[in-house]
Amino acid sequence: MNWSIFEGLLSGVNKYSTAFGRIWLSLVFIFRVLVYLVTAERVWSDDHKDFECNTRQPGCTNACFDEFFPVSHVRLWALQLILVTCPSLLVVMHVAYRKAREMKYQETVGKEGGHLYLNPGKKRGGLWWTYVCSLLFKASIDTIFLYVFHSLYPRYTLPPMVKCHEAPCPNTVDCYIAKPSEKNIFTLFMVVTAIVCILLNLVELIYLVGKRCSECAAARKARATHSEHYPDWVTSPNKHKDLLSSDLIFLGSDTHPPLLPDQPRAHVKKTVL
Repeated sequence: MNWSIFEGLLSGVNKYSTAFGRIWLSLVFIFRVLVYLVTAERVWSDDHKDFECNTRQPGCTNACFDEFFPVSHVRLWALQLILVTCPSLLVVMHVAYRKAREMKYQETVGKEGGHLYLNPGKKRGGLWWTYVCSLLFKASIDTIFLYVFHSLYPRYTLPPMVKCHEAPCPNTVDCYIAKPSEKNIFTLFMVVTAIVCILLNLVELIYLVGKRCSECAAARKARATHSEHYPDWVTSPNKHKDLLSSDLIFLGSDTHPPLLPDQPRAHVKKTVL
């Protein structure tokens, strides 16, 4: 694995995330990925070899193991971690796409032609929706996998002994799971960290939506105040054009300069992505 590329992706995700997103990223890659790589695989490496049943009937042990372990914990966690980290990489790809568009636009019209994005990494327009959808997707993936784990392994724990009557076992036999206490500890640790990640995603989602609502309310209040100071602007034929320009500047820039009725914008580049 090329760790320099991996480090670049992580730094990009960390750069375009909020404070809650940075905490989520640290939790995922320190307490979930590293624990998975360092310890979890070793704990479950001998689960099939040390799964013993009190019978010598050929094929009985394999049938019982498949009944109680239809999917390995390690493989489920690997799939979960892959799916839960992909949306963050989509945000980085969206920012790279905006930077490429801005560079191409600058090469076409020159520096005096304005900007498509004053700050490509600012969560405005399509990038805001990409980030919000990534939060919903990550929380949904963790929730689905927690439900799957609970369905396969009730209460997320493994008993030291299970009874099996699957064919070709001659009768009900007792099978013993290797190191159940150690496996239960790591399983509960991964479950708790997944729950914390879900809560962080929901808190970040509420923060982003609340911040956007407050910005929209402040923009409406500013327009109402502006119309009170300039009553002639309400009946001005340029009202619709100025409102449209204000909305576009609000989506694409960090600051929102007021639009005066006697100084209409000559040209505003509309962009959403």
